[in-house]
Order: sequence, then C-alpha cells, then structure tokens
Amino acid sequence: MTLSPARVPGARTSGVRRLTATLYGYAFLDEFVLLYPVYALLFSDAGLSLWQISSLFALWSITGIVLEVPSGAWADTVSRRLLLWLGPLLTAAGFTLWVAVPSYGAFAVGFVLWGVRGALGSGALEALVYDELDRLGAADRYARVMGRAQALGMVAVMAAMGLAGPVLDLGGHPAVGAASVLVCVLTSVAATRFPEHRPAVAGDGDRVSALTTLRTGLAEARRDRSVRGALLLVPAVGAVWGALDEYTPLLARDTGVAEATVPYLLLVIWVGPALGSLLTGVGERLSRAGLGVVLAGSAVALAVGALLGTPAGVGLVAVAFGGFQLVNVLVDARLQDRIEGARRATLTSVASMGTEVATVAVFAAYAMIGAGHAHGTAFAVFAVPYLVTAGVLVMRRGA
Repeated sequence: MTLSPARVPGARTSGVRRLTATLYGYAFLDEFVLLYPVYALLFSDAGLSLWQISSLFALWSITGIVLEVPSGAWADTVSRRLLLWLGPLLTAAGFTLWVAVPSYGAFAVGFVLWGVRGALGSGALEALVYDELDRLGAADRYARVMGRAQALGMVAVMAAMGLAGPVLDLGGHPAVGAASVLVCVLTSVAATRFPEHRPAVAGDGDRVSALTTLRTGLAEARRDRSVRGALLLVPAVGAVWGALDEYTPLLARDTGVAEATVPYLLLVIWVGPALGSLLTGVGERLSRAGLGVVLAGSAVALAVGALLGTPAGVGLVAVAFGGFQLVNVLVDARLQDRIEGARRATLTSVASMGTEVATVAVFAAYAMIGAGHAHGTAFAVFAVPYLVTAGVLVMRRGA
C-alpha cells in the first residue's frame, strides 16, 4: 500500500527536514563508538585465538540470522521507532560486560545482545525512512538520504578511530568502553525523535499478527521476480566486505606499523565508504552493468591493496570499500522501490538475513584461510566473489 504524500508543500518540506535531521543524528551517534576500531585488539589482548575471535563474529551473525526475519515482521506490526530506541540499550549492556569482565563468555553474551540489537533495527530503519518519505511525496530521495546518513555514520566511525587511540592510551579499554556505553544511550534518545505515521501502529484493531505479515511478505518475494532478484543482490554485495571489515585491524597491524597507529590506518580505510555513500546521487544513474563494473574495479583494488601489505596498500582497500558501499546503498534503494510498503520491514529483513548467512560463511572461510596465510592473502581471496557477482550483473540486461 502506497501512503499518500503530504499535500501542503510547507508541511512536506518541514516533515522531510525533521525526518532527515533525526536520521542523520541517529546515524552519526550509532557509529560513534570508540570500541569499534579496537575491540578486535581487546579480544586479542584477552588471549583469544583467531578461531575464537572468528567464532564470536559468527555468533554475532547467527543471532542476527535467527532473529532477522521475525524481527522484521514484528517491525511491520508494531512501532518501528520503539525497536530503534530499544536496540542501542541492549548494545550498551553488552559493551559494559566486555570491559567489566573481559573473557570469552562475556564477549559472547555481548555479541548476542549486539546481534539482537542489529536484528531489531535492520529493516525497521529502512522501512520507517522510506515510508515517511513516501508519505511526504519524497520517496525518490531515499537513496540520497540514506547515502548521506551512511556517510555521516562513516564520518562518525572515522572520528571514533581518531579518538580511540588517545582514549585508549589515557584510560585503557575501560575508558573506551565507558564512552561507548554513553554513546549508545544517546543513540537511543535520538531514536525517540523519529516521526512515525503508520496505520499499523495506531492501535485501532486493524493490526495483523507478525506471523501473518511474515507469510504475506515471503509470498510477495516468491511471486515477484524483481523483488526476488533484489533480495539476492543485497547479500551478494554487502556480506563479504561487511565481514572483512571486522578483520581490518589485523590487516592494518600486519603492515608493520605500531599498534597505536592501527586506528589511523582504519581511519584511512573508512574514508572510502564515506565517499562512496556521498556519491550515491551520481550512482543512481548507473545501469545494472554499470554496477557490475564498479564491483569489478573494487574487487581488483581490494586484492592488490591487501597483497601489497603496506600502509599504501591500505589506501587501495579504502577505494575498494568505497565502491562496495556505493553499490550497497544503490541495491538497497532498488529493493525498497520494488517492495509494497506494508511488508517493507519484513522483506528488508529477509535480505539482511541473507547477508548474515553469507557473512557467517565468510567468517568460517576466513578463519580457515587465515590460519595458514597472511591476512592480506585472505582479503585478496575474497575479491573473487565480487568478480563473479560483477560478471553476472554485466551479462544480464536491464537497469
């Protein structure tokens, strides 16, 4: 069901401004977490092996797989805003455990809480933003708005990377953890400011069950070939580089720099995705084949940059991540355009579940490859799936 656009131009402009301002603030705070660039080091300092670290990442993804689609169906039947402010509080609890009791068990519980938080927000955020823009007659702005929001999130990641080193030197992991918990609470507060105008949350007796919503959404995916194709493309683009991101601190450390320099190399890496997000408006004109060309070029940059094993090679990894992020935003926007609003969060969560399943496979494969090879070699191997996806996109006709 398509929502009616706002009829009054002033009200439309004001509504879009409020929505985007809230989204941008939420996106920045959600990623301004000082633990992000150093938690792999926290695990390593606690004595965890590469297999144990990979198992934690896998547990994180498995939690998302189990809860992703049910939570998406839930987001189509209850307040999406509720899920968006509840999730960061769960992450705050997990981070508290990490720094208070640094052990494998505490890390595992923290990742489960983080996985629940991710499932609650995944699908709900995209659906809320798209439906609110659609209500205001501005659905065509979705890709640009989300691209800017993700760019701000990456700027926040870079800011956190820049601050993580000094804070770590000043107060160690406890100081980094305390700052991260505070930001999670602020993210929750920001989420309460999202506008939400959906009949499904009006409490008028028309609300359907989450199970019914799930069945209807999956039936739509089976019936509509374009929706089904978009659902497959999202994980094909997002899973590999999303998983590799978790190992970038280890890749950076393998370049031979001092440990305190690692956050700054990660800062370089994240310049790429930030720029990729900002280029979304230009990228909207790309055809399916054009997306394939971007993916192929990014794959080559990933392989070459990782194999160089130098700080300069990190710059090529940044270029690769920028290309992946650009295509990531664009395929999400094309998926949203193909979904009917009433099942939007459900189907977006189906795509996210596919991403999580593929991500677990990448974690497992990375652990096996990394056990006998350098991190640069492992990164280069994972350029291959992107070359395959790029080939499929170039060979298929259509926009």
